[in-house]
Parts: sequence; C-alpha cells; structure tokens
Amino acid sequence: MDNKRHPIIFDSSDGQELRINTINTYLKNRFGSKVVKLSIDGGFTCPNRDGSKGYGGCAFCSAEGSGETSSGSGNIDKDLDRQIQLLSDKWPDAKYIAYFQSHTNTYAPADELREKFDRALSHPGIVGLAVSTRPDCLPGDVMNLLSDLNKRTFLWVELGLQTIHEKTASEMNLLYTLNDYENALTKLNSNDIRAVTHLILGLPNETKDMMLQSVKYVCQKNIFGIKLHMLNLVKGSAMEKTHPEYVSFSSIDEYTDLLINAVELIPPEITVHRISADAPRNILISPEWSYKKRTILNSIHKKMREKNTWQGRLL
Repeated sequence: MDNKRHPIIFDSSDGQELRINTINTYLKNRFGSKVVKLSIDGGFTCPNRDGSKGYGGCAFCSAEGSGETSSGSGNIDKDLDRQIQLLSDKWPDAKYIAYFQSHTNTYAPADELREKFDRALSHPGIVGLAVSTRPDCLPGDVMNLLSDLNKRTFLWVELGLQTIHEKTASEMNLLYTLNDYENALTKLNSNDIRAVTHLILGLPNETKDMMLQSVKYVCQKNIFGIKLHMLNLVKGSAMEKTHPEYVSFSSIDEYTDLLINAVELIPPEITVHRISADAPRNILISPEWSYKKRTILNSIHKKMREKNTWQGRLL
C-alpha cells in the first residue's frame, strides 16, 4: 500500500492531526471528558522476585517493579487523593482510571485483590480500573474476580509480554513463555475482558525485524490495546550489572523511526497506550535522552504528518 491514500486522523481537537489511536482519545470519546490514569502501587510482589519462580525480577526491572511513578504509601485513598489534588487545577473536570502498575497486580489471594480493587473503585471520580500483570498470573479465582469487576466497571488487563522471541525472554529472565501469554489472552477473551499487550523495543540482541515481528504477532490477536516503548536501562536492575554500557537506541531519531514503522503495522481499531517511556532521571542510565517525553512524542507526531503516514497504513 502507498501513502497517497487519505490518512486516518484519529483526533484533531487540539489543532494538530493525531494519526495514532491513542488511549487518551478513546477514553475522552467514551467518557465525554479528559480521563487520567492514576498509578497505584498496591503493595504486591512478583513470582520472579519472591522465589516461587525466581529471584531478582526481569533483567530490565528496577527495584520498584518498573512502577517508579506509582504512588505507594500503603493507603489507596490517600494516594488517589494526593494525585487528584495535584491534577485538579490542570483538569478540573477530569475523570480517573485507577492503574495498578507496580510488580504483578494479580499475584495475591483473590480476597486481597478484591479489597484493594474495590477500595480504588469506591473513590470519587474513579470510572475504571487498569491492572498490570504477568501472563502466568491469572489463576481461576483471580479470573472470577476480574470477570465480576468487568461487569461492574470499565476494566482492562495489561499483559507484560515484552517479546515473542524465546531466546530474548530467557536472557531477560522473564520466566514465562509465549504459551503463557496465549493462555492468558484466551482467558481474558473468553470473559470479554479488554486485554492490553506490553512490548519493549530495543531489548538486547533483537534486530529491527525481530521487534516488528513481535508487533505483528500480537496485533493478530484479539487485543484492545498495545503498549510500546524503548528499553530504559535503570539503576537497581539486573541489567545494570550484566549490560552496564547498553543503549537501546542511539538517538531520538533512531527510536522514532522504528516506532513509526511499528505503528504502521497496528490495526486502526487497537488503542495505543504508550509510545515512549520516561524513567526518572535519578535512576536512568540510558538512553540519556529518554526522559524527554514531550520532545519524543512531538517528534513522532511531526514525523508521521511529514511522511503522511498513520496507524495501520501498511495493513
């Protein structure tokens, strides 16, 4: 296909053409106002940290389980209050999604999960729930809980796949398989629960073609959304010791070009939840520019307009 066709414009309300079906646009259209995700640390751990499968976590994870922006005082109400107060001046009419982000947010007894999820949902202004987890942590009682929540609120479950390539998964100490992902996706689909798949671009020894293979693979599945970003090497991760000089992408241009190639392979109906990741500067090792989130996002959208391309163009 060529790019002489009319491009798909998903949003132009801010005066600029948005050529990606972002979750922000989807939520604004669904709820009629700005919707913001509030990251929560539910106090969970991970089977790759507590010894049930392994220790130390996935090689790229920080000590916080890649939830450095999550709020985790141990009191969900206070954490939500604090974040809403900080955001209310900027978006006085906003609604909120409670996003359980750090570690594995289905790795606990179902009763404990229910109490924490219900606590978040009972907070004023919360209109939905997002739950991040591993593909191997959806046992029957947890699926029953998620199915019940899905009937009561707007819900999505985020599966951290990261890559479809077995060698990379092994080197990154993921300790789950592509078959685990397939099984988890089948469980979510059979309960009509929205599934979001998380992939990391720039994992060690992966070529551009390998990264795009992962994107193509998951986009052939029944998923609600996809989350893409560059690998950030951070302090406190196993990679800090095993790959201390590693840089996933040498420049913003190199990353944005690859990201746009990936977006062109994503069906237009799939919501895009992330296209960059900004680790806190105090723990970021590389890429040294990845904290410049707004610069990266602006570059992606500008390049897409200049190239007259859009999400799903190559399908």
